[in-house]
Amino acid sequence: MRTAVCIGSATLLFFAACGLAFVHPFGNPRSVPTEPRWALLKDATMPEQAKAILRSKCADCHSEATHWPIYSRVAPMSWLVERDVVEGRQHMNLSQWQSLSLDRRQALAQEILHEVRLRAMPPMQYRLWHWGAALTSASLSVLVTLVPDGQAGSAAAEPGDAVRGDSVFTRRCTGCHAIDANREGPHLRGVYGRKAGSVSGFNYSQALKNLGRTWDENSLETWLRDTDAAVPGSAMGFSVPKPQDRADIIAFLKSLR
Repeated sequence: MRTAVCIGSATLLFFAACGLAFVHPFGNPRSVPTEPRWALLKDATMPEQAKAILRSKCADCHSEATHWPIYSRVAPMSWLVERDVVEGRQHMNLSQWQSLSLDRRQALAQEILHEVRLRAMPPMQYRLWHWGAALTSASLSVLVTLVPDGQAGSAAAEPGDAVRGDSVFTRRCTGCHAIDANREGPHLRGVYGRKAGSVSGFNYSQALKNLGRTWDENSLETWLRDTDAAVPGSAMGFSVPKPQDRADIIAFLKSLR
């Protein structure tokens, strides 16, 4: 009798979990038609090896070519999987790569490299279920090709222009920074001439806290060219490939008094 009760309870729990999978507390990413994995990034201008890595390692959370395994169809696991997919697509949706501006693609490419260098992506909860998903040093050597070669050289074609810099800043930097408020990055009014890692109340990486550098033309040029190379271990992965854009941003930041 007790065995029958246990079996009955387990059956009820199973059907309840299956039913609750139709509840979507974090949004329903399954409502978007699934893109064939082979078609993802098909027309993107990047090496085929890089496309293959992004398809195999990143597509489940960062595209509309998500594979939905059996465990993702039973609550509460379904909710956790859907949360990761919703958040992943919001931050970077590879299915929309071709519709993004060149600046946005360059910024995302730099973020990809930053996360790979830190071994932060794919996240641990994903790697626990997908043992082959970890990105290796070989993967990094391929993904480096996503970043344009224009980072070399620090001399701008002409002196920086603050008006142009305002436009470049709006396109490239406002995803993380504001002028007068701390966001994902610290506020930037007065950054020119300010000691790195010194905004009160902002949670800097230890690397920036220990930098001991004051932001001027030279240090900002080095930083904007490649933040990972300038300050290894910083929490920011970003680059502005074009020397003229860097000079214009620096002129704009210098004007913020």
